[in-house]
Amino acid sequence: MSDRKEFRDLTEPAKAHEAIASLDLEPEPETVPLEDARGRILAERVDADLDVPGFDRASMDGYAVRAGDTFGADEADPATLELVGAVHAGSEPDVAVGDGECAEISTGAVMPDGADAVVMVEKTDEAADGRDAIEIRTSVAPGDHVMPAGADIAAGQRALGPGTELTPREIGLLSALGAGEVEVRGKPTVGIVSTGDELVRPGEELNSDAGQIYDVNSYTIAAGVEEAGGEAELYPHAGDDMAAMEEALTTAAAECDLVLSSGSTSASAVDVVYQVIEDRGELLLHGVSVKPGKPMLVGRLEDSAYVGLPGYPVSALTIFRTFVAPAIRRAAGVPEPRTATVEGTLAAEERYSEGRTRLMPVGLVENEAGETLVYPVDKGSGATTSLVEADGVVEVDADTEYLAEGEQVRVTLFSPNVRTPALLAFGEDDPAFSRLLDGLGSSRFLPVGSREGLRRLRDGLPDAAVVAGPVRREVEAVELGAWEREWGLIVPADNPDGVDGFGTLVDGDLRFVNLDTATGLRASADAELERLAAARDADAADLQAAIDGYEFTLKAHESPARRVLAGKADAGLGLRATAEKLGLGFVPVDTQTVRVRANPARVEKPGVEELKAALAGIDELLAELPGFSAAE
Repeated sequence: MSDRKEFRDLTEPAKAHEAIASLDLEPEPETVPLEDARGRILAERVDADLDVPGFDRASMDGYAVRAGDTFGADEADPATLELVGAVHAGSEPDVAVGDGECAEISTGAVMPDGADAVVMVEKTDEAADGRDAIEIRTSVAPGDHVMPAGADIAAGQRALGPGTELTPREIGLLSALGAGEVEVRGKPTVGIVSTGDELVRPGEELNSDAGQIYDVNSYTIAAGVEEAGGEAELYPHAGDDMAAMEEALTTAAAECDLVLSSGSTSASAVDVVYQVIEDRGELLLHGVSVKPGKPMLVGRLEDSAYVGLPGYPVSALTIFRTFVAPAIRRAAGVPEPRTATVEGTLAAEERYSEGRTRLMPVGLVENEAGETLVYPVDKGSGATTSLVEADGVVEVDADTEYLAEGEQVRVTLFSPNVRTPALLAFGEDDPAFSRLLDGLGSSRFLPVGSREGLRRLRDGLPDAAVVAGPVRREVEAVELGAWEREWGLIVPADNPDGVDGFGTLVDGDLRFVNLDTATGLRASADAELERLAAARDADAADLQAAIDGYEFTLKAHESPARRVLAGKADAGLGLRATAEKLGLGFVPVDTQTVRVRANPARVEKPGVEELKAALAGIDELLAELPGFSAAE
């Protein structure tokens, strides 16, 4: 395909908003039963065609009277009125009140003819002489303790206006007006088509060896559509073939107000979506000057609106939230959500020089003074956890190349309900600590490795750090707890290659998978090779170079073991607990201490105190993990 699209002239974000706003997404109104109307948006005004209440009614238990008969009455000189009957709620009165008369009445009952006020029962007594009469010990004015017809809403009044969200309060009013059904704004139907030959729907079998990945975007974008007030329709994903793409997109366009595709929007030879839009509709823009999310399409596809989202989940979600969700809300008549923002201090410097507006995912933590610190949580557009681990977004102007540590920034929260986690910890990926976190309240842990955890702790960002293995730098910290874990080499079950330690890896022709240099397990492995080198009177670097794959590293503590399990490696660095969990063999090398260290300025923070209390009872948890034990 020679006619390739390039991102030469990226559209500014404001122009992208305008392009999407020019699309017609608004569906026709629909009539729904009242019981299905909660949360919908009223399409037209509703006027009352009857009084609510439809009659004058008593607002308390007592006696219906003519107010004039009570004038001058008080405790010392009550007025005595003849009792002519009683009126109960839900019954039509069969009495009338004349001069010098009263009628017993219940709360909510219809006022009998002739009565214009109610005297509360507490201000009355039965006549002492045994007559059917009531002594009134207070004066009332006309209308006292009476709700007149139409007091709630009168016939002919405007009850609700178009655009009103129907909450339980509005449903109650419509019920009072006798409305069995109501006309509401239609929900724009949004067809979602994920593109790419590599996609597999969750729940189906995945072949990672063939480069397959689960379809993340269809479900996350569908949830966003529903949240914005639309109705999501998921279509089978389309491969990168032109004909298949055209069929999927045009089918969705024929049935939906808006089509959202994800993937196949970049300027590579296999990306053909833009050609479908140009052939069957109109392409309004291709590419927006924002990060993440540069590859974005906006246009019309036959009679439907169309937006093409990037393929990476973080990019797709960010573009959807920023540009598409507001358009769906407008079409559905849903008001913009309350935008919650917080001001905070940037915890670390950020450099950026791509000349595009940046939407930077960030997390929040409170320091010892209760001030908000802001830290970037950005693993790249391909990492779905970036948004899960973040609390909001900082918008960085395209002309800004540098944000200094300590600079004030404004964070737009993902939801007004976002709360700063009670505990923020960084450090070593460890199964015992992971289980410990399950019992804590609002906590967040980022497994960045021991070395990086210590660095962040030194810089004062987290409340605590989890550190394992040899430590090259000490930082000021308060130890909250510690335990031991057995580490070594994970091999296939029954250890077919006879691995008995790192010496076997150095001398043999075996494929090894290591862990990242930031982890405590890697630090222990490096130290073990240094000991082996000393015993052999050799250079440790030479021994590392002799091990096939020593520099091929992964981040999570189970990852090397899973490579061994899949037959892609002969040995991997890991824990005994991992080997037994996965049914693999284990060659023990040593034990290492895992320590939880607190920021000394935050030991009295409630989240840290909760962590300390949990660590005091960790022995029971350690007993469930092979190779784990209490620290000596």
